[in-house]
Amino acid sequence: MTAETTEPEEYAADPVARKREQRGWYFYDFACSVYSTSVVTVFLGPYLTSAARAAADAEGFVHPLGIPVRAGSLFAYAVSASIVVAVLVMPLVGAVADRTGRKKPLLAASAYLGATATAGMFFLEGDRYLLGAFLLIVANASLSVSMVLYNAYLPQISEPDERDAVSSRGWAFGYTSGALVLVLNLVLYSGHDSFGLTEGEAVRICLASAGVWWGAFTLVPLRRLRDRQLAREGRDGAGEAAVGSGWRQLRETLKDMRRHPLTLSFLLAYLIYNDGVQTVISQASLFGSEELGLDQTTLITAVLLVQVLAVAGALGMGRLARSYGAKRTILGSLAVWTLILAAAYFLPADAPVFFYSLAAAIGLVLGGSQALSRSLFSHLVPRGKEAEYFSAYEMSDRGLSWLGPLVFGLAYQLTGSYRDAIISLVIFFVVGFTLLARVPVRRAVEAAGNPIPDRI
Repeated sequence: MTAETTEPEEYAADPVARKREQRGWYFYDFACSVYSTSVVTVFLGPYLTSAARAAADAEGFVHPLGIPVRAGSLFAYAVSASIVVAVLVMPLVGAVADRTGRKKPLLAASAYLGATATAGMFFLEGDRYLLGAFLLIVANASLSVSMVLYNAYLPQISEPDERDAVSSRGWAFGYTSGALVLVLNLVLYSGHDSFGLTEGEAVRICLASAGVWWGAFTLVPLRRLRDRQLAREGRDGAGEAAVGSGWRQLRETLKDMRRHPLTLSFLLAYLIYNDGVQTVISQASLFGSEELGLDQTTLITAVLLVQVLAVAGALGMGRLARSYGAKRTILGSLAVWTLILAAAYFLPADAPVFFYSLAAAIGLVLGGSQALSRSLFSHLVPRGKEAEYFSAYEMSDRGLSWLGPLVFGLAYQLTGSYRDAIISLVIFFVVGFTLLARVPVRRAVEAAGNPIPDRI
């Protein structure tokens, strides 16, 4: 059984101390979102694909570990593999965090491992596609693990009625940093000749700088966030027990969730629709460059547009949630996601204006759908089980989002068309919408033993 946490009443009642910790918490989104934006969404997909094509045989296949892989599918498969690695590690981390109460050292370890792997992408010269795939797997898995710990702080640093706003501000901080760094990337990439750099060198600097940024700004949450003390019965031998019991803890968590079937129902819905969201994010640049024939500058500016509008979208959807409830707002965003994919299938090639229009639509729903899902789930978590439940949540958010990239990669491998690959993702949003619509969230919050906000 996971130990209960204790928190001084004067701290919980002190809005100044709570706000200070919340501001520190926002900065981890500010630190790590640059990796998601600059590395996964913009630069690494096309760059790793070109490296794989440089090493491919006459039929366009590379052979990692002797397995024939179409060069254009390598990036999607590497993303999928990184998530499988994360699945193996996250239950252990969630168990250690809950049993010891020491989330912060684990957050530091996972963040700096990921930042180091990202900085190492500077060395991806020529046809080093295997090194690129390895560093992607390490960095992506490390990000997933760190987000388990980061998300688990949310119910500890915010009151129930403010969680939608706090979660949305965290996403807004992340999109703000992503936009800022993308502007710097755009200046470097588009003017690489004037800086005395080749195009490849400019891309590798952009990749590596994301790791430096991630590591530097992680110092802020590490200074502001604090570990909660555990009750005495949870302390003795907690770390040693957790080291050997990560998967047992996950089984216990899932068993415990069976006592909260409505929480489990929400998690299943989120697992499915977020798989679609994460796949669109990671494969958008590949679709734009390979299927639509758009150049790197167009892709950077399109993702920059997403970042700018995602800040407004996250905050705006947070306000909508206060009026209509988080569930209805999320359902509306899923309907928009479905329309976006249908429009993407019919986008003409070499037409940046249409791609920008699609990017704008993505930006308006991206941050809000993720932020409100996180805050809604925080209401469904029994007190004292934050890290283990958010470990399961993170496995839905990133850890089990291997199916979407796999479907995308297989669709391209079988058809040779990125249009077929992108439209295949519609099923994730349709099924996720249907399952979420059936979850009675007020009863779910009550069943978890938490206070029910005025709007949810």
